[in-house]
Amino acid sequence: MRTFLRFLPLVFKQLRRTPIRSSLTVAGVAVAMFLFSAVQAMQVGVKRATEVTAQDTTLVVYRENRFCPFTSQLPQYYQQRIEAIDGVASVVPMRIEVSNCRASLDVVTFRGVPEAAFVQHYVPNFEMLGGSIEAWTQRSDAALLGESLATRRGLAVGDRFSAAGITVSVAGIIQSQEPQDRNVAYTHLSFLQEASRRGGGTGGTVTQFNVKVDSPESLGEIASAIDTEFARDADPTSTRPEKAFVAAAAGDILEIVKFASWLGWGALAAVFALVANAIVLSVQDRVRDHAILQTLGYSPRHVALLVLLEGTTLGLVGGVVGAAGAIWFTQQRLALTTEGLNVEISSDATVVLVGLAASVALGLIAGVVPAFRASRREIAESFRAV
Repeated sequence: MRTFLRFLPLVFKQLRRTPIRSSLTVAGVAVAMFLFSAVQAMQVGVKRATEVTAQDTTLVVYRENRFCPFTSQLPQYYQQRIEAIDGVASVVPMRIEVSNCRASLDVVTFRGVPEAAFVQHYVPNFEMLGGSIEAWTQRSDAALLGESLATRRGLAVGDRFSAAGITVSVAGIIQSQEPQDRNVAYTHLSFLQEASRRGGGTGGTVTQFNVKVDSPESLGEIASAIDTEFARDADPTSTRPEKAFVAAAAGDILEIVKFASWLGWGALAAVFALVANAIVLSVQDRVRDHAILQTLGYSPRHVALLVLLEGTTLGLVGGVVGAAGAIWFTQQRLALTTEGLNVEISSDATVVLVGLAASVALGLIAGVVPAFRASRREIAESFRAV
């Protein structure tokens, strides 16, 4: 460790001797690690949105063979028939309107929910960052915005905004642990039914039913029972666990993330190539310098350590800059949204640490061969080098 600390000033001095090359290498590593970390953040968001856990107790009842919320139309009176099925704890009818049904980074999703059901089943899971539930209940056109949606659109309590042909007043900003709650605007069901001009009143149509079951083990059985109940009706249903429903609806996003993973691996390859090229050029430029160091008492092992530290330093500095950029990027509250469902681009400490570790490890590996060659070169041969 003492040797490592003693050599650091010399390593930085060597890097400063070629400022343009060092700066370009660090910038290239930073861009590559930013891309790698951003891809990892997308994968974390996909996992959080679609990974089924043993605690999941929510089913989503949708119109069979329908995908976009515009096309899923279910009679609201289905609620009573679903509630009568054994094992069902609660049923919440929901109408959904979106500003864009295709995959996009800036989609506004309205969710219309009956006031009583919303207060009973949803509000306990929220933390109010501004406004109040009382303000939401007092106005028919009021909306509670998820924190990510409010941040992305620059909205505050008391503002009015329009999207998808619907105008609402912001009654509050909510924070939730559920990814699907952070990018939506909750409104009154009757208001959204009337504003969408389909149905009208509380006896109209809804997009889906969110069903809570008594036991996670009974999800499959109850889903099958619901679909059987409406199989012969004019509007048959397709029922899935909530996370499975998100995974099926967000198929395009999942494919995008899978493709982006290849870009992440390409970024790692770019880091290796950039650092290796910089070190090779640096070693070639300092052949005589290394010979002088050896005549002053530096052993071949010390020369190799200097070269390895140079590669590690380039990888570390570039990795820190790239990771910082990735953290800033994920703080923008972006989400890939399709069919009214959100996959957040979210980061955590693990993503940052993995990116930093990868950049340092690749910088170290990239310096192995040049370090070995520099340490094996004879002093006399080095002095004869042009």
